[in-house]
Amino acid sequence: MKPIKTNEEFQTAITGDQPIIVKFQAGWCPDCTRMDMFIDPIMAEYSQYQWFDLNRDELPEIAENYEVMGIPSLLIFKQGEKTAHLHSANAKSPEEVTEFLAKQPE
Repeated sequence: MKPIKTNEEFQTAITGDQPIIVKFQAGWCPDCTRMDMFIDPIMAEYSQYQWFDLNRDELPEIAENYEVMGIPSLLIFKQGEKTAHLHSANAKSPEEVTEFLAKQPE
């Protein structure tokens, strides 16, 4: 997962033609740490996406702009538009994450 550290990096990442996933997280978040333990095989299975990691405490304005109220949250972007959002309440297990990704159009 490639880290996003600036607003410019975020804008560059989301504006491409390839769909991307941004994981919003924070270092103090236990559910984020738990997701880190199971996300690698999911990333391998869903390699059609580029995966990015964004610390919402470092870039709070982006989290606010995209209505990220809880973490971890997975947001899918394509050509600058948010196309899907897996809210933190539904992102606590590998099954919930893969179910969310399986529902996305190709």
